[in-house]
Amino acid sequence: MPPVSAIVVSYFTGPVLARSIAALRAQPEIAEIILIDNGNFPGDVEAASAGDGAPVRVIAGQGNVGFAAGCNLGAKAANGDYLLIINPDALAPPGGLARLLSDSAALQRPWLMGAKLVDPDGAEQQGSRRRVLTPWTAFVEATRLYKLAPNHPYFRRFNLHTEECPPDVTEVPTLSGAVMFLPKADYELIGGMDEHYFLHVEDVDFCLRFAKAGGDVWFNPHVAVTHYKSSSRANPVKIEARKTAGIIRYFHTHFSDAYPKPFLWLVDGALWTLFGVLFVKRAIRKGLRLAGFRMRAGGRGLERARSLARRQSER
Repeated sequence: MPPVSAIVVSYFTGPVLARSIAALRAQPEIAEIILIDNGNFPGDVEAASAGDGAPVRVIAGQGNVGFAAGCNLGAKAANGDYLLIINPDALAPPGGLARLLSDSAALQRPWLMGAKLVDPDGAEQQGSRRRVLTPWTAFVEATRLYKLAPNHPYFRRFNLHTEECPPDVTEVPTLSGAVMFLPKADYELIGGMDEHYFLHVEDVDFCLRFAKAGGDVWFNPHVAVTHYKSSSRANPVKIEARKTAGIIRYFHTHFSDAYPKPFLWLVDGALWTLFGVLFVKRAIRKGLRLAGFRMRAGGRGLERARSLARRQSER
């Protein structure tokens, strides 16, 4: 088997980082794990790196350079013929990498393959497979026009996880950066990730540029990777702000010739409005907490707990 270099970019990931590294070490095809330490709690990186299996090479001291630049640092340092880019809160299943290698053996290069991302309960996760992100698709999502005619081709949604999962390896336009597997030479073909994206959208941009360069993007439903989202301690408002800015940059980079400027400005305004609503909601919740009020969340969970208590009292 050709050697594989796993690249993990971590920023205050927490205890799940050690579990992710352990799951990678259980893949015998991995020759090395390159951990990009963008910032973590004291002892977390050391704890994750300890143990037997593939050696963990830690790249630190660069500060928080973001996900795209972190992936590029890892790819530059990698010695393997293949790269497995995987989130620090994602757990690769036993035999998962062997299946990715086996299923990619017959593909014509350049190729890029992703796995099926699942929640801890096993349900396919949003973002696991996607269409091409366009200004119109974003406008449909932002304004929820898809609710008017969910089956109309003009109102198709960006994410495909609500549609039936394909039974075999299938070509898709866009994958999630949580799991990306490809030959190192194919990663270098388009110059790696665009470091103008700090966090989010760099994977969408990478898939589009990869396809424009003649590459094929594949979704593998046979490899289910459990993805614990939002494990980082990063400020969620800052994350959403970077995501919004990244989407806008992506649109003006790839679609400025295909869409009239006024429509792009309309989409920009809709995206920043959504961010503003999120910011206000979080500010209100924080204010209520500081004032001594507790906002009850998870109404369904509370109702289930009450129902269980009633059944136990009746016994």
